[in-house]
Amino acid sequence: MRHSRLKLAGLAVLLLTSSWTTGSALPAAASDSPGAAASRPLSAGLLTAMQRDLGLTASEARERLAAERTAADLEPTARDAAGNAYGGSWFDAGANRLTVAVTAAASASTVRAVRATGAAVRTVEYSARTLDTAKSRIDRQTAPDGVSNWYVDPAANSLVVGVVEDKTSDNDVQRFLDQARKAGPITVKTVASAPRTFAAGTVGGDPYYTGNVRCSIGFSVYGGFVTAGHCGGAGQSVYGWDRSYVGNFQGSSFPGDDYAWVNVGSGWWTVPVVLGWGTVPDQLVRGSNEALVGSSVCRSGSTTHWHCGTVLARNETVNYSQGAVYQLTKTSVCAEGGDSGGSFLTGDQAQGVTSGGWGNCSSGGQTWFQPVNEILNRYGLRLHTA
Repeated sequence: MRHSRLKLAGLAVLLLTSSWTTGSALPAAASDSPGAAASRPLSAGLLTAMQRDLGLTASEARERLAAERTAADLEPTARDAAGNAYGGSWFDAGANRLTVAVTAAASASTVRAVRATGAAVRTVEYSARTLDTAKSRIDRQTAPDGVSNWYVDPAANSLVVGVVEDKTSDNDVQRFLDQARKAGPITVKTVASAPRTFAAGTVGGDPYYTGNVRCSIGFSVYGGFVTAGHCGGAGQSVYGWDRSYVGNFQGSSFPGDDYAWVNVGSGWWTVPVVLGWGTVPDQLVRGSNEALVGSSVCRSGSTTHWHCGTVLARNETVNYSQGAVYQLTKTSVCAEGGDSGGSFLTGDQAQGVTSGGWGNCSSGGQTWFQPVNEILNRYGLRLHTA
């Protein structure tokens, strides 16, 4: 494992050198032109993981990634066209296109304007503003352990509250739900178990350690890397897979948020690459355009390597035992202990760092990530891109 990691690091340097000869790195939120995005070669490892976890052929995976990029590019224009009637948006994997919800009060001209962007239109009862306001009211409550999470589901046009299946009759849970119903329209869904973070005790041969905790690197930024906040506190020392000193947590927030960044020095360097851990080829990172709900997403972590799934919800509140964390993105991707802080990507676009979830990669589960753009904005960092 040590030798293979050194080879991967060498490959990353070669790729980085190649990118310097063709131009400088782009700012974190910079986007490529549609033509450039379509012409870029896709990672064979990414396509393989999507085929395995999403049941797609190679050509279907390529078509889906292209359609997801098109939908993400269209979404801001379609949202503006919907105006006050906007009810949410998502990527419809069955139709391979963007769907935008509008309220029944939308005028015929508004509906035509949304359709003119290329999006499909669905009529719903509640506006996105109404649902987001309801969620904000619930965020101000303190949730009992039996409540796992809550989020706005644009396709269902509802605020969904997750309850651990063996806690549905709990008095504290019922009181929380009674208050939630006063905030706005909610749907209650049961979940198999409570969410947990994915840090782990020391295991040799993994990317970095803080004390006796092992976590995964997220994405390189100029001067260091971003990761999960529950992996370490500000000022704490960080050591690499070989136990050599890397740097310190320069900023960390958990709970409330789940993000952190670590400075890199002492012979360590940053590259715009997510490692395949010998399972798949390395993946270049070219930007951080946010994927829509319904889009495919893949995760790299030091324990379970590459796994793929779909984006299930954004701006979700997750109630960990340590406290609630806000504005997370939920996925159908599995994860296990030690994967915390690791990378989520859609195509070559950075999405976020692994926060926590439930289940495992044998029986399945769900995982949340902290969106990377929020971390970059919070600390004034710039994503290292190819």
